[in-house]
Amino acid sequence: MKRTGYTAKALPFTRKMVIASVNSNKKSAIHCLTEIDISKAKRKINKHFKDTGEKISFTACIVKCFAETIKEFPEMNSFIRRNKLIILEDINISVLVEREIKGLKVPEPLGVQKAGEKSILEISREIRTAQQNKGNELGDLGNTRWVKFIPGFLLRSFIRIADRNIKMAKKYGKLSVTAVGMYSKTPLWFIPHGTATVLITVGSIKKKRKKDKVREKLCITLSFDHEIIDGAPAARFVSRFAEIAGNISIA
Repeated sequence: MKRTGYTAKALPFTRKMVIASVNSNKKSAIHCLTEIDISKAKRKINKHFKDTGEKISFTACIVKCFAETIKEFPEMNSFIRRNKLIILEDINISVLVEREIKGLKVPEPLGVQKAGEKSILEISREIRTAQQNKGNELGDLGNTRWVKFIPGFLLRSFIRIADRNIKMAKKYGKLSVTAVGMYSKTPLWFIPHGTATVLITVGSIKKKRKKDKVREKLCITLSFDHEIIDGAPAARFVSRFAEIAGNISIA
């Protein structure tokens, strides 16, 4: 057999969805890269694990702090549709959960409903359950398996339409969290893409020594849809989010 010098593999549908999402995202976002002291939060998580054996998802902590901050900035829980600002009543937050589908590790959105009314433990258990989901199709987490039947050339249009759909917004929210950097030991931040009005991208955790104490700092990026949110409100949101994250309650 003649050597070609390369291997050709079919793109999985999950990768086609990512490509369509990137190409359909025309929003003008403003980004804030910062560090948040999460030393207290980590101590509480470690104590809970020592006392109960239950490992709390740190992403759940971010989701809860996000929801608590949004309560003070309700106008950010919104999106534009037909020249009107649609402000959602429930704080639903979309979380990218990595799980295994047919031998591949793929990210899938989980809509955490009414996140502001749940404890960190409740959100963590919801995320853990989603990660262990044994469904073999993309969409099993949200009963949207039908999405794989959309032709590739229509995916971009579908994502643009879904971005302005009230039913989809109520299910998944216009707020999103992705924890792509939790697996790195090197300090790093990510500049994400996405259609959320407010998107939190969790980077790595680095340790800093201050006098005789070691503080844990979270590298984090907060992105805002500039069509809705200006720089000053975004800065106030980031400041308040950092305050809440530094004094969270696990239960």
